Amino acid sequence: MAHLGSGRTRALTLPVGLALTASLGFLPAGAASAAPAGHGAPAAAVPADGPELSYVVNTQGGPGTVKQVRKAVERAGGTVVIAYDRIGVIVVHSKNPDFAKTVRKVRGVQSAGATRTNPIVPQATKDIGVEQPLTAAQEKAAAAKATADQDPMEPLQWDLPAIKADKAHQKSLGSSRVTVAVIDTGVDDTHPDLAPNFDRAASANCVSGAPDTTEGAWRPNPGESDHGTHVAGTIAAAKNGIGVTGVAPGVKVSGIKVANPDGFFYTESIVCGFVWAADHGVDVTNNSYFTDPWMYNCKNDPDQGALVEAVYRASRYAEVKGAVNVAAAGNSAEDLAADSIEDTTSPNDSTPGGRTVDPRQCLDIPTMLPGVVTVSATGAKGLKASYSNYGNGVIDVAAPGGDSTIYQTPEPPATSGLILSTLPGGKYGYKAGTSMASPHVAGVVALIKSKHPYAPPAAIKALLTLEADAKACDAPYDIDGDGTADAVCEGGKNRNGFYGAGVVDALDAVRW
Repeated sequence: MAHLGSGRTRALTLPVGLALTASLGFLPAGAASAAPAGHGAPAAAVPADGPELSYVVNTQGGPGTVKQVRKAVERAGGTVVIAYDRIGVIVVHSKNPDFAKTVRKVRGVQSAGATRTNPIVPQATKDIGVEQPLTAAQEKAAAAKATADQDPMEPLQWDLPAIKADKAHQKSLGSSRVTVAVIDTGVDDTHPDLAPNFDRAASANCVSGAPDTTEGAWRPNPGESDHGTHVAGTIAAAKNGIGVTGVAPGVKVSGIKVANPDGFFYTESIVCGFVWAADHGVDVTNNSYFTDPWMYNCKNDPDQGALVEAVYRASRYAEVKGAVNVAAAGNSAEDLAADSIEDTTSPNDSTPGGRTVDPRQCLDIPTMLPGVVTVSATGAKGLKASYSNYGNGVIDVAAPGGDSTIYQTPEPPATSGLILSTLPGGKYGYKAGTSMASPHVAGVVALIKSKHPYAPPAAIKALLTLEADAKACDAPYDIDGDGTADAVCEGGKNRNGFYGAGVVDALDAVRW
């Protein structure tokens, strides 16, 4: 994979020192239930000499089945962390090395699998992106060029006019009744550009697999990634006379923290994130990551297949409850519609082993799940970013994600080909990646939802693609100018592997 500097988030580090962050039937209603302390101690005969791992157990049938499966889980040496009864997913911890194999034989269990390959203990902290901070001199220079209707740093945001967001803001900033959930590394809601639009009621920490609503639990701790805060600013930084401007500066944004302190996005956290968003009235979710530890989860593998099923149930539940799920396509410069892909980085929480996967059976989740809007990235010249994944029939739409100025240089007054947004502690900085493209789309979706508050997700997604500005394939695609094609774009002007239905259009989002 070509996530330079990132194994989890859709951000990367490019050359010359530029830091880039790179048919389901739902169960009857029943609240997710957490196990009391000490609940589910394994019987003496059950092996408990293995490392403690986390598992998801996917059940069939209603709450009665879930109840029976919980008992079997406990008999097999598992401790229930939480049971999401509505979607039939149980999060379990166990030291029984045969836990998954045992539980798969239980009546009412559809699938079960370990969500990680390393024990539930702290791992070495992973680098998931280092910001390129904006200097005081750059801030001052930008403010001097800002017009009366611009925030001070908006002249540096070439990405806003690239999707006509600047013109859209003259008509609408979006509705405060619309909330976009940033399912990510946490959001610093104390940032002056985010505080006016932050939705605390829709925010939580889901790292354990069960929601924690302790005050500030959704924020990144010191030393943790600033990725989620950057994403949140792109979506909804307030138009308040300071800093930067978001794509939809009038909507609300929430933070659902799903990355652990070591930077891993595990399945139980992602499931919790989608369910929490669904149950708290979120209209859009942004997902700028892939689910660790497998870059591609193969449905024919008993463990990985269970992870696909669990995340699909959760994302589908969010959509049924009214949310549009938007996700980054990834930064490996891979053709996700190819017959095969080389995966050399999985599992990334232990010892990776090379394997060849079929992307029709082995999915990057959540971005390749049915119903999820898959987003590729463009640079300042409007071309597919050098790192962006692509694939005819896989990519839905494209949006600015930034690229190195070696490949795509913006027009003045912008000085960087990366995306400028908010960072923790009231700071600002640049990043790039499909991580940065996805929130542009989430912001446009929020503008569409603001214009059509009663439209269901299917209608919102249809408008998103209809309003996108169609962009034909660039032939040949030689982004580095060495005379050799760097990727092959397949398809016509109205739908192709680089740009899907086209580059999203914020102005049409508020006009139609």
